[in-house]
Amino acid sequence: MTFTLRARNMLTGAAAIAVAALALAGCAAPPAAQTDFTGWDQVTAAAQGQTVRLWMYGGDEQANSYVDNTLTPAAAKEGVTLQRVPVADTKDALNRVLTEVQAGTREGGVDLVWVNGDNFGTGKQAGAWWCGWTPMLPNMKLTAPSDPLLANDFGTPVEGCEAPWSKAQFSFAYNSATVTDPPKTLAGLLDWARTHPGRFTYPAPPDFTGSVFTRQVLYSVSGGYTNVPLGFDRASFDRLTPALFDTLTGLAPSLWREGKTYPKTSGELNALFAGGQVDFTMTYGPATLTKLVADGTYPAATKVLTLDEGTVGNASFLAIPSTSGHQAGAMVVANLALSPEQQAAKADPRVWGQFPVLDPAALSAPQRAMFDALPPSPVVPAYDVLSKSANPELSAAWVPELDEAWRRQILTGR
Repeated sequence: MTFTLRARNMLTGAAAIAVAALALAGCAAPPAAQTDFTGWDQVTAAAQGQTVRLWMYGGDEQANSYVDNTLTPAAAKEGVTLQRVPVADTKDALNRVLTEVQAGTREGGVDLVWVNGDNFGTGKQAGAWWCGWTPMLPNMKLTAPSDPLLANDFGTPVEGCEAPWSKAQFSFAYNSATVTDPPKTLAGLLDWARTHPGRFTYPAPPDFTGSVFTRQVLYSVSGGYTNVPLGFDRASFDRLTPALFDTLTGLAPSLWREGKTYPKTSGELNALFAGGQVDFTMTYGPATLTKLVADGTYPAATKVLTLDEGTVGNASFLAIPSTSGHQAGAMVVANLALSPEQQAAKADPRVWGQFPVLDPAALSAPQRAMFDALPPSPVVPAYDVLSKSANPELSAAWVPELDEAWRRQILTGR
């Protein structure tokens, strides 16, 4: 399969989702469903014996291992069978749900989805998600209601349609054995790439990580995130993006393989970094770097690059489709995933290394002790350091517009 063909297939898939979503919206898609449960005891009783199919990106081995070996056994103790369904792209899960919504399915094949960003926003608009259920989760009281990362998902109000799962901070990692003059700004990073031809690249949007890289460059060339309106409007897009694509076009000849091809996924970029073909990689989950260095996957001299202007921060969630026939079981799993025990286990870099969503002030002393006992990382700064200058995410409507413009102007040169 050629890269261009793959890009076209991605576009076709995205376009199909957009068409389906628009069709549902145009047909007065059903409003977000509300829970009929009146108490948590009723939920746990209904959940007994249910099988919950969790659709999630399958390319993260630590994520797969955590779900299979930690979350699934814990769910079994709650009387729920958890089955992980790996997908290449979260859009695959959304597309399945939208098809089921359109067909009026009540017992769909998707019970829980690891989601955020435009997939959540598109699904919410089309009535794909079950809503109003998260206030019933006992462990939601351990999160901070005022936390903006948990109240909005790429600018789309969460409104009880998904439960928080992890926080993320977009980060660059580099090999300090070869990068002896690490840059301190995004503009400095692009300058470094220009003066070290072939040693830097980024995944092709709409890859999730490649997509956020373009947004980070947009912030940089615009003079900072405060100069980019978070809500999408055509006038701002037309005014701000020429500088972005001029910069990326000018950068291309200095990239790995002279920018004639790009890693298709963040996994491919990670492999290039692990193999020493490039000196930088990038990730939304920097806490995972600790294990990758410890097991020898990444160079021992790997470090996280902290930028003066900060980087994009967000959160990911678990959503229950409106077509799920096992909503009680899915609620039990989502609540379990929010428990201090599961959040601490997931935060352990030896397990997965994801930043927790719980509010430390809401935890008891024994609960806080579980997080205090986590081993410090010799590679990754603490989350409060990484997120000190966190940049907000643009609204979900920006994402497909930037991805498509990248495909048109950078990939195909039009």
